[in-house]
Order: sequence, then structure tokens, then C-alpha cells
Amino acid sequence: MILPSLPWLGASACGRLAAFAAATIEAGPHGLTNRWVLAGYGAFVLAAIAFVAVESRARRAMLPLSLFRRRAFASPTLIGLLVNVCFYGLIFLFSLLFQVQYGDSALTAGLAFVPMTAAIMAANLATSRVIDAIGPPRTILLGLAGMAVGCVGLIWTGHATPYSEIVVQQVLLGAGLGLLVPPMTASLLQSVERSRSGVASGTLNAMRQTGSLLGIALFGSLIAGGAHFFAGLHDALAISLALLLVGGLLTGLLPPSREWE
Repeated sequence: MILPSLPWLGASACGRLAAFAAATIEAGPHGLTNRWVLAGYGAFVLAAIAFVAVESRARRAMLPLSLFRRRAFASPTLIGLLVNVCFYGLIFLFSLLFQVQYGDSALTAGLAFVPMTAAIMAANLATSRVIDAIGPPRTILLGLAGMAVGCVGLIWTGHATPYSEIVVQQVLLGAGLGLLVPPMTASLLQSVERSRSGVASGTLNAMRQTGSLLGIALFGSLIAGGAHFFAGLHDALAISLALLLVGGLLTGLLPPSREWE
């Protein structure tokens, strides 16, 4: 029966993500060879295999795995995952930077992100015009490029870096994110039948939230091993650049702009 199986699948998904996140966090201070870290990754692998096995054989799957054979579905889904790893992982580190390294209060640190939030909103509003001018795939690439430039500008962040320099790069990060999300979502929804639009949008949202979780766990582990905070921050920015590059390559799998009309 379908109803009894849904809680089990949901618990399996939550369990494997919790195991992966916990193992990644603990890998920072304890190393990848720690038995509990290895156990966490092992639990994640077993739960993932079980989920795929159940979904591939189910008559009415919660997540039809056949959708991932469609490039226009798989590509934006993976881009959403990678982008959120970068964005929310960096948000976590910069909130620690403002409060722990710079000594700001929680309120001041929160207000420091207001310009980035405003950039996201402004880019969202401008996206339709950009899409009309250069097409959806290039709009996604432009957003990824903006985020990459912001990451490059933040690599030199240190104890003496003024907020005025940091906020400019954060605005680029926010504008890039705001620019790429609408065409990414549109690509995903156009790749499926209307009856599956709910499944498609739910999958994208779940993958993006998963990316946020993994980004915080991964980047947090980089500063949890006793290393210098800024060394971990710079490593996180380098990883972000690599993931954004992969996202750019995945954009090449999207259909040409003329097929979106």
C-alpha cells in the first residue's frame, strides 16, 4: 500500500541526510578515518541504496527516477543542489566571521546580510528582461558567473578586511543567485508533463534544501578541525568556485533558447 510506505521513505531520506551531515561535520575535528565518521557515511550509502531500490520498483513512486534521464530535468536539479551548497555554506561561515572574528552582535551580523538579500530581490525582478535579451541558459550562466566573481573577490578576506569590501562581493553572490533561480525552475517545469509539475518542483526544492544542509556541514567542518578560521574560509571559497564551474558545465545540457519559446 502507498500510504504506509510514505513515512518509511521520508524517514529513510531524513536518516541518510542526517547520517551524511553528521559524518561530514565530525570529519573536521576527527578526520575521515574515524570509525564514527565512516559509520555515518556507511549508513548514508546503505539508506541511499535502499531508497533507490524501493523507488525503482514501486508502481507509483514518490520520486520517479526515470525523470533524471531527461537532461532538462537532471541539469537544473543538480545546479540547484550545487548552488545552495555554495551560497548557504558561505552564509554560515560569514555569519561566524561577523560575530566570532569581528565581534559583531547577532543583530548587527544579521543586518550585514540585508544588501545581499536586496540584491536577490532586485535580480529576481530583472530576470524576465534578461531572459528576453539573452535566453534562459545564458541567464543561468550569467548568474553562476556573478556568484563566481563574488567568491573570487572574497578569497582575500582577512582580519583587516573592511565590511565595505565584503558587502560588494556578497551583493554579487546574491544577484547571481537571484538571476539564475527563475530560469532554472522554468527549465525543470518545462521538462515534465503538467501532471508531474508538483513532483518536479518538489524535487528541486528538496535538492536545494539538501544542498543547504550539505554546504553548512561541509564548510563548517573546514573550520572545526582546529585550523585557522580564514584558511577554512578560503578553502570553502575555492570549493564553491569549483562547484559553480560544474554548474556552468551542466548548463550546457539545457535545451537551446529557441526551444523555450
